[in-house]
Amino acid sequence: MTKRPLIGLTLDAEQPGGYSKYPWYAMRQNYTAAIAAAGGLPIALPHDPGLAETYLDRLDALVITGGAFDVDPALYGEAERHPTVELKSSRTSAEFALLQGALDRNLPVLGICGGEQLLAVALGGTLIQHIPDAINDALAHEQSTPHTQPGHVVKILPGTLLARIAGFETMQVNTSHHQAVLNSGRGIVNAVAPDGVIEGIEDSSKKFCLGVQWHPEYLIDPGDARIFAALVAAANG
Repeated sequence: MTKRPLIGLTLDAEQPGGYSKYPWYAMRQNYTAAIAAAGGLPIALPHDPGLAETYLDRLDALVITGGAFDVDPALYGEAERHPTVELKSSRTSAEFALLQGALDRNLPVLGICGGEQLLAVALGGTLIQHIPDAINDALAHEQSTPHTQPGHVVKILPGTLLARIAGFETMQVNTSHHQAVLNSGRGIVNAVAPDGVIEGIEDSSKKFCLGVQWHPEYLIDPGDARIFAALVAAANG
């Protein structure tokens, strides 16, 4: 039996209130369920940049998860911050340390939603801080329907890693973001929405380096499960 590779997933963090009167971590169960179903062994990663290298010594792959917050514009060289931008600085610091360390090691990486945006920044790219203010006639990228349902279609660009994984020219995806990749830096674009918003990026110089703007852990489209299967395969390789 093939050994399950250890896949680290970054946690979200919340301030006191709700679940606990002390600061607490959180992660939706479908993140770990999708990894386990694909043959990986998921493990949650707390926010300690000083331990990033120690975690990476043990991991076979890294997943930067999404969340209801934004990447600090200062990280991609912008002094102005849109009023809608919300930060979780401690989380971003830890994720950036993990992500940069993983890229340096050529460890398989998957960035999901905000994780895809952070990946773009790590690859030298920039972000749109608020889609409605930047793109005329933009789609509703923050869908009002449940995330278990598709919000729109994306076009998968031929010749990309994502195209080889998905096996289709389009995918049906959910959508929950007000920011997006503007410039992918040294990465390449692999998926776009009908309004031109970048929905996926990758770095072909790496063993496996993929970012998607949607949340494939909901397994809406057949391509979603294939993304996790490809990550686990790369982690085993």
